[in-house]
Amino acid sequence: MSREDLHREDPDRLYTVTGGRSRANESALDLVTLIVSEGDPVPGMQSEHVKILRMCRHPTAMVEVSSELGLPVSVVKILLCDLLDTGRITARHPSSAPVDTRLPDLETLKQVLVGLKKL
Repeated sequence: MSREDLHREDPDRLYTVTGGRSRANESALDLVTLIVSEGDPVPGMQSEHVKILRMCRHPTAMVEVSSELGLPVSVVKILLCDLLDTGRITARHPSSAPVDTRLPDLETLKQVLVGLKKL
């Protein structure tokens, strides 16, 4: 979504979509958090929630959800927190490197630095 799209977006619609809220639990989600649906939509659900549940049948990053919906990340974060609070989705952070990953030898790093300075 470009800045122009955001400026054309009706602020009343965004207000309605979020129920007037402007903030979500900031620590629960970040841009690369993977979202997975835990069930199918039910009748009477908000249309954005339905789209999210259908889209996230397979792990999908929050930033991808935002892009697909055409909504700002801040708005999508509020919607996702709603679904997370009701147990309709799970949020997983991408796995990081194994704990036993060895870093390069300090002497090797020094030699690389010296070599780069000579360039």
